[in-house]
Amino acid sequence: MDRRVFLGSAVAAFTANGAVPPVLSRGYSIPVVDLSRDVARQVVVDREAGQYLGHPTTVLLEDGKTMLCVYPKGHGKGAIQMKRSSDGGLTWSPRLPVPENWATSLETPTIHRTVDRDGRKRLILFSGLYPVRLAYSEDDGATWTRLAPIGNFGGIVAMGDVKRLKDGRYLAVFHDDGRYFAPPPATPLATPHVPVFRVYKTLSSDGGLNWTTPEVVAHHPQAHLCEPGLVRSPDGKQLAMLLRENSRKFNSFISFSNDEGHSWTEPRELPGALTGDRHVARYARDGRLFISFRDTTHESPTKGDWVGWVGRYDDLVASREGQYRVRLMKNHFRSDCAYPGVELLPNGTFVTTTYGHWTPDEPPYVVSVRFTLKELDEKAKAAKA
Repeated sequence: MDRRVFLGSAVAAFTANGAVPPVLSRGYSIPVVDLSRDVARQVVVDREAGQYLGHPTTVLLEDGKTMLCVYPKGHGKGAIQMKRSSDGGLTWSPRLPVPENWATSLETPTIHRTVDRDGRKRLILFSGLYPVRLAYSEDDGATWTRLAPIGNFGGIVAMGDVKRLKDGRYLAVFHDDGRYFAPPPATPLATPHVPVFRVYKTLSSDGGLNWTTPEVVAHHPQAHLCEPGLVRSPDGKQLAMLLRENSRKFNSFISFSNDEGHSWTEPRELPGALTGDRHVARYARDGRLFISFRDTTHESPTKGDWVGWVGRYDDLVASREGQYRVRLMKNHFRSDCAYPGVELLPNGTFVTTTYGHWTPDEPPYVVSVRFTLKELDEKAKAAKA
C-alpha cells in the first residue's frame, strides 16, 4: 500500500515545484517528557472502590476557575456523574445531583459551552448512540433539563467536539459505524454487522438547542475514521479536524476546512507523533498547541498511555512531528484510558483530565494533571541533553 500523504488544498505546498509528499513514520523522533511519576501534579477527581469510572469531559467557565466534569459510571456508558471545581481543578465537589433520566445514558457524555446570538449562555450536554440526546443548563450548571432527543439520528461519542462559527452558529462533529445513525431494525440482522465509519457534522443556529440533519464530512475507503476533534487556525481562517483511525492499519488522520466547515479536504494521515484516540486541543498563551490523546502510535514507548503533544498549528498543516510529546500518566491495562478534557487557566496552567487504570489491578478512575508549557519546555530541554 502506498503510504504517502493524501493532499488537500490546505497542504498544497507539498506539491510545489513537483515535490513528492513525505512517507510518514510509524513512530516518531521528537523527545518525550515523562510526568507520570510526578504525583504532585495529579489530582483525583473521582474514585470508587470496585467501580469503573471513565470517559470524562470538562468545561471551564468564564471566571477562569469554575470547572465542570461529566463522566459515566461504567465503560463508555452508564449513569452520568457530574462534579464541580471552584478553584481551577485543585479540589472537586462531591457528585452533584442531576436529572433522574441521566441514569439512562447509553454512551460517553460530552459537555460544551455555547452562547446564542442574543448573548444567552448555555451549557449543553450530549449522550450518544440512538437517538442522540441533549440536556442543557442556563445557570452555569446549577440546574439541568432532562435528556431529550435532538432528532431522528444517533451516533458514537456525540458530540465529540463543538466549535462556534464566524456567523454565530455552532458546528458539532461526531461519527458512527453504521449501527446507531438510523433507528434500529425491527428484527435482528441475519448477517454480522460490517462497520462503515463516517464522520458527520451538524449545525445549530440557536445556541445549541436545535440541530440540523447530519451530513457526512469525512470517510475513507480503507481507514476507519472516527472521534473527531476540532482546532481553529491562529488566524481564524481555517478549521482542522483530527481523527482517530480505528482499523489500526494507519496513523491518525487530519482534514481541513477553509469555508467554516462547509467543505473539507480529503483526509490524510498525520505523523506518528500525533497518532492516537480522541484528540483534544487547546492553545497556550504563546500560540503553541497542546493536544491530549490516548497513545496508539504503532511504534512508541508510551503506547497505550495517556499522552500529549506540543507543537504549532503549522506542524499540523505541514505534517511535521512537532516539538515534543508528554507522557501524562502510565496506564496499566491495555489501552483503556484517555478520553480527555483539556482546559487552560488564566495563569497559563493546563488542567487536563481523564480516566485510566492508574493503579495496577484496580478499576479505572478519573484524574487530572496540571502543568505549564514553561515547565514542560525545561524538561524537554533536559531530555535532549
